[in-house]
Amino acid sequence: MAEVHRLAPISRTPGKSTVYGAWERFVRGADDVRGVRPEVLVSWLRCRDRYRVDPNITEAPVAVAEVDHPLEHDVVFAELGFRAATVAHEVSNAGGVVTVTDATGRILAEWGDQRTRDRAAQANLAPWFSWAEGSTGTNGMGTALESHAPVVVRGAEHWCQAFHDWNCAGVAVRDVVTSEPIAALNISCWRNELPDAAGAWLSNAATRTRSTLRKRAQDGCAELIAAYNHARARAGVSLAALDPAGQVVIADDRASVLLGVPGSTPATDPAARWNPGLPELVRVARYAAGQAAHNPDWVGSTQIFTHLADEPTPINIRPVFLAGHLVGTLVELGVSDAEQLPRAEGGGNQGSPPRIVAMRDSRLVLLRHPEISFAESEGNDVWLTTDQGRLRAASGSLDKLESEQGGAGFLRVHRRYVVNIGRVREVERRFKGEMLLVMDDEQNTMVPVSRRNAPAVRRELDL
Repeated sequence: MAEVHRLAPISRTPGKSTVYGAWERFVRGADDVRGVRPEVLVSWLRCRDRYRVDPNITEAPVAVAEVDHPLEHDVVFAELGFRAATVAHEVSNAGGVVTVTDATGRILAEWGDQRTRDRAAQANLAPWFSWAEGSTGTNGMGTALESHAPVVVRGAEHWCQAFHDWNCAGVAVRDVVTSEPIAALNISCWRNELPDAAGAWLSNAATRTRSTLRKRAQDGCAELIAAYNHARARAGVSLAALDPAGQVVIADDRASVLLGVPGSTPATDPAARWNPGLPELVRVARYAAGQAAHNPDWVGSTQIFTHLADEPTPINIRPVFLAGHLVGTLVELGVSDAEQLPRAEGGGNQGSPPRIVAMRDSRLVLLRHPEISFAESEGNDVWLTTDQGRLRAASGSLDKLESEQGGAGFLRVHRRYVVNIGRVREVERRFKGEMLLVMDDEQNTMVPVSRRNAPAVRRELDL
């Protein structure tokens, strides 16, 4: 079952002086900011160090004029607009406004109390303006687009001082296959508390909208599997079907060995598809999706490293559509007779973040790559073993850590572990062929290597 995030009940605003004092220190460059919620601290860090948003701006900038998005997004915008309009009266009675934005943070529509809307217009909290975190700092809708959970931003938790009189709550609607944001729904109140029912209403609206996307994804999966079955008529070709996120929906017996997934077993649920553990294949699939969006007849070729193979495997990759909507790609392994993908696009992680953010109580810890020995997933948390001790990663996803840091020397070696290859001290082989990595932390922790990840580990370590 897909994970459902619900907004916690809206509590009253904490002491403004405490948060405002922390904000002042953080804006000046301090990283030890106590009394601020971790999710807000992480957002502040993005605003200050990645996006370099001026905390003294008083209004949101004009949104970009041209935005490229598929028809499915328009359906989501319309449904969210309908749900926003149905509660506009209740939000208006609380002195608030409700907004719908697209994936870029551009406000598309707004409903609610006219006096609050007039006040909001002074800060460009209105259609045609951008409230993405990268342009306007920490705020309900922009930070929701960056997060995989609903968010509440109160008063001085906003990055820009001019918005400290606002309280807002936002939730993003994400593609059920790629997890990329599509839209955000937000409630904002000026110098008033958010309605007690705001959290439940936002969560319900997002859940209902996602159900429409899930139905669309199910139809797309059926079309992709049908295309896979039709293509299997070609003799001598190992074949797999990937969704737009690069996850395996189904693979024949030969392809399954190379991709490290079960053979001839369809994974129709978008939340439970087969992860091949091959970041290069994921990047190729996403590049192909981008090409196919502009040219439906596009077919590409490249080479990737697969499991149980010491040399790269040539592949063809072909898009599959349903009513003009890309639903995935067919990958033929062992064949390379189409347009070659650029090497810069098909491989190599580009632009990985220079620091990894961890948390110690209410304090942000900014870690350089050499300081981290390995990352371990425990339930919903990711823990980093570092030179400063064991710290909880700000990112709650090992998959996200792997995708962002794969080009910086970090490698997925097991479903629960990502290691810094430069900090492997020894390799131990057991009697039945098991491989363990002895890390160079104080405990010399032994990290297991899964069988399907062993070839990649041997290549990285030149074994």
